[in-house]
Amino acid sequence: MKIEVRIVGRGVVLVPYRPHHVEKYHGWMQDEELQQLTASEPLSLDEEYKMQQSWQEDQDKATFIILDKALLDVSASEVEAMVGDVNLFLNDQDSKQVAETEIMVAEASARRKGFGREAMLLMMQYGIETLNITRFTAKISMDNNPSLALFHKSFGFQEVSRSDVFQEVTLETGEIPHLQQLAQEYCPTQMPYQSPQL
Repeated sequence: MKIEVRIVGRGVVLVPYRPHHVEKYHGWMQDEELQQLTASEPLSLDEEYKMQQSWQEDQDKATFIILDKALLDVSASEVEAMVGDVNLFLNDQDSKQVAETEIMVAEASARRKGFGREAMLLMMQYGIETLNITRFTAKISMDNNPSLALFHKSFGFQEVSRSDVFQEVTLETGEIPHLQQLAQEYCPTQMPYQSPQL
């Protein structure tokens, strides 16, 4: 979907996924471990640009790039500060108030710093306040222990199903006010987004 805001937290900044992010994103997605953890297939660079464009136009997908705020402050470059992405998919045919969440901290040096937790909470708050989401789900690979721990322990998601065929677990949110309260720890601010001059 066309997103025109940036969300600034304490440690991360979320910006809409735009064409100038694609080349670095494409590089991440060539990594076999990330492909496995995200259940993704490698695309050509041209296919990646087309995917970014289709996601930007699709009203059922919200994608933000996660930036390391400290690195952004030093480099002033979104591309240099990129560490991952966070998504909401409004793919429940019965309700547009249900969103599937997805997060990837692609840069190994950015892991275990709390960026994933903060980015996901900021994204869920955006979903609640801007898209009127009332329930979140997450489908996570059975062997993706960091993500399972994040959603279980940090956010209070509960397991609702398990697929041995797809080797994934489906989790669902508990209380929405609890997520909003957690997000406030990061003092989020929304402001209009302007693509950087390249």
